[in-house]
Amino acid sequence: MIIKEQLQESHGMCEYAVYVQALIFRLEGKIQESLELFQTCSILNPQSADNLKQVARSLFLLGKHKAAIEVYNEAAKLNEKDWEISHNLGVCYMYLKHFNKARDQLNKALQLNRHDLTYIMLGKIHLLEGETDKAIEVYKTAVEFSPENTELLTTLGLLYLQLGAYQKAFEHLGNALTYDPSNYKAILAAGSMMQTHGDFDVALTKYRVVACAVPESPPLWNNIGMCFFGKKKYVAAISCLKRANYLAPFDWKILYNLGLVHLTMQQYASAFHFLSAAVNFQPKMGELYMLLAVALTNLEDTENAKRSYEQAVALDQCNPLINLNYAVLLYNQGDKKGALCQYQEMEKKVNVLKETNTLDFDPEMVDMAQKMGAALQVGESLVWTKPIKDSKAKQRAASGKPSSTQQPLGSNQALGQAMSSAAGYGKTIQLSSGGGISAPLAKPPSLPLEPEPGSETGPEESTEPQERRKEKSSICGSPHTGKATGLTN
Repeated sequence: MIIKEQLQESHGMCEYAVYVQALIFRLEGKIQESLELFQTCSILNPQSADNLKQVARSLFLLGKHKAAIEVYNEAAKLNEKDWEISHNLGVCYMYLKHFNKARDQLNKALQLNRHDLTYIMLGKIHLLEGETDKAIEVYKTAVEFSPENTELLTTLGLLYLQLGAYQKAFEHLGNALTYDPSNYKAILAAGSMMQTHGDFDVALTKYRVVACAVPESPPLWNNIGMCFFGKKKYVAAISCLKRANYLAPFDWKILYNLGLVHLTMQQYASAFHFLSAAVNFQPKMGELYMLLAVALTNLEDTENAKRSYEQAVALDQCNPLINLNYAVLLYNQGDKKGALCQYQEMEKKVNVLKETNTLDFDPEMVDMAQKMGAALQVGESLVWTKPIKDSKAKQRAASGKPSSTQQPLGSNQALGQAMSSAAGYGKTIQLSSGGGISAPLAKPPSLPLEPEPGSETGPEESTEPQERRKEKSSICGSPHTGKATGLTN
């Protein structure tokens, strides 16, 4: 009412009153009305860079990134030393996927004035491009500049967690919890590390704390479900995973885990349902096709099982488990020549793993490989190292009907390294925001100069996956992105 009176007295020529009215409209969500008033301000005072910045911000909030860039460039001509303009230009370019221009603008903003938010946005651009090492360097520099920023510490810890550098991850996550004991992203990540090392009860204790803060976090319920799976409480695991699936129906990692649990319970039709859904969302992951083939084999659809194995072999050039399962299926179908071919491929992959010192096979897989080698009269030269962990739940065999002259070779060892919550599956498995490291690259964070409370800008939920030997557990907050929070004021 005061603004209205002032505008009546000045016949609408009071720039400040119009400016404040525009800010109020924006806070009320009336972005278009605020844009029109800010444009009025820029007409009343065309030499004000602040007015142009607010016009550009409103355009950004309306999703008109190209128009926002044009206005920011006009504002830059009036004030070349304003770091906010360079920062916001970088964010606009990021949304347009012009990552080189975005990096240039954000680096220019850092040269003018160093701010935590600019470092966060620059790190996210590197993550969007798959440059995890460069992102880590950016976040390390940011932590040196602002050592008490819990978001930076948590993001850096999650990145290290994704790379398997547990000591560094624990250090940074611990520092984040020192400054903010209620930081649920750091708590969820710490629980994920404990889960990865088999401390399911301790991990569940951590997850109880997180559940109070974010009870509707898909990665949280995914991780809880996989803890119950590790404790062999399969019904509880399915209940938790179903809840996670309800909250995030398009997260392939949750569907993967549901398929895995149903396979373990020998519920092959349900396993096929969830695994085929996961394949639709993640068509380039060979392990998914392998598990799908196991389900098809047990449903006595050997032809489609073979097709699924072929696809798995084509997509995954490193996992010997795929070739072993395929060889078992072919042998039980009477195709000894095909089985021998797959067995030899498995040997090659095992030798490569031996050279890289990453050998750690499930005992049941080793036993099956030895039986397979004996049945095919090959494989005596294969040397298996003694695995460290006990065997996890495995799928029971049920390959098609064997020929009359051969005994079927036990079960398909498909579950061997598959207990996943897919939290760190290498490439772009995103930690979902809100708590679990969750999935593909999420929306890049918008650029708020002052992040809104509750906005999530940490690593996307680590539901993102750090691959563990037998169980990939989802993590909270993967350093990819968080919810958009808007440009700087």
